[in-house]
Amino acid sequence: MPMEDGTSKSPGYCCDTGGDYDAFQWDTREDCEVRQILDRIADKWSLLVIALLDRRTLRFTELRRRIDGVSQRMLTQTLRHLERDGLVSRTVHPTVPPRVDYALTPMGVTLHHTIQALVTWTEDHQNQIAAARADYDRRVVAEREALEAEAGNRDALARRVLEAGRPA
Repeated sequence: MPMEDGTSKSPGYCCDTGGDYDAFQWDTREDCEVRQILDRIADKWSLLVIALLDRRTLRFTELRRRIDGVSQRMLTQTLRHLERDGLVSRTVHPTVPPRVDYALTPMGVTLHHTIQALVTWTEDHQNQIAAARADYDRRVVAEREALEAEAGNRDALARRVLEAGRPA
């Protein structure tokens, strides 16, 4: 049976990076590979692991010590996911006790470059973002105060109308 135009033969494929890119095309399907991968690599623990492994191979205990707030379980889970996705390699050395090292794979290194570009963009624009946040917060407070003042005026008017309608 022939496939429809634009249909991929790859299971889980759900977006086209060509001309008419629609971000919501991949975001609406639970089984979308792109969405699953972005969810995995964009979480804070994965980003920190990838950043730390950029410079050198590290042992589990070194990673855990350097990542503030990560539990042993969460770090184990994060490393397993990154290894499964081909971004991190795990090397077990036959020593007593066993020594396990983690390193970025070549694909993981390319991801680190992409993440580094995002970090650089954030650093370059952090002052503009801080100013935009401050402007937004001032607008929200001003709008809330205006709504509260309007509600107070309506209440006062309603009381005056009610008092004016009462017999003396």
